[in-house]
Amino acid sequence: MQILSISGLSKRYGRILAVDRLDLDIEECQVFGILGPNGSGKTTTLGIILDVIKANAGNFSWFEHTCDHDCRKNIGDILEVPAFYPYLSAVDNLRITARIKGKGLNRIDNVLQLVNLYDRKKDLYRTYSLGMKQRLSVAAAMLTDPPVLILDEPTNGLDPQGIAEIRKLIKKIASEGKTIILASHILDEVQKVCTHFAVLNKGKKIYTGSVQEALSK
Repeated sequence: MQILSISGLSKRYGRILAVDRLDLDIEECQVFGILGPNGSGKTTTLGIILDVIKANAGNFSWFEHTCDHDCRKNIGDILEVPAFYPYLSAVDNLRITARIKGKGLNRIDNVLQLVNLYDRKKDLYRTYSLGMKQRLSVAAAMLTDPPVLILDEPTNGLDPQGIAEIRKLIKKIASEGKTIILASHILDEVQKVCTHFAVLNKGKKIYTGSVQEALSK
């Protein structure tokens, strides 16, 4: 099944063409990396497909249909760090997030186990390391059990241990049959966690293919 199809997508900010006639297809169960330096159009592209940013031209479809509000519920995302309360525990923060999303509380323990924070669920958010905070962000995105997860620079600013934890978590989520789309400026990250990737430069797609094929060349 085709999860996401992008056709002729363009976005301009004044004289800057942030996304330039982008075509992209992402299939079910892929871990798809969007690779490029800062300013290449990665985050803008993610913003457009999440309806946070309006494109100037082109179109996209999710799950082979035009995306509406109900469709959007099938996509978990981390574009920015969620506004967790520092003096509340992880579980209490997730209870608030669940209520905001209109979901019950029955999946909180499940997602905390998924991100390996169950044993620290009653600890205050302010006591968490950066890696733990990022994993709690993933837990919040997974509360609705979405088939698709979107991550923007998921290891940015983390120390080596935090980076290893997030990469391991991405692989774990993918092994459960989820489709993951992540933006990164780190080639090594894409090589280690992704099955397929596209390279952007100044808004243009300059390469797309499987990681295995690229490494064999």
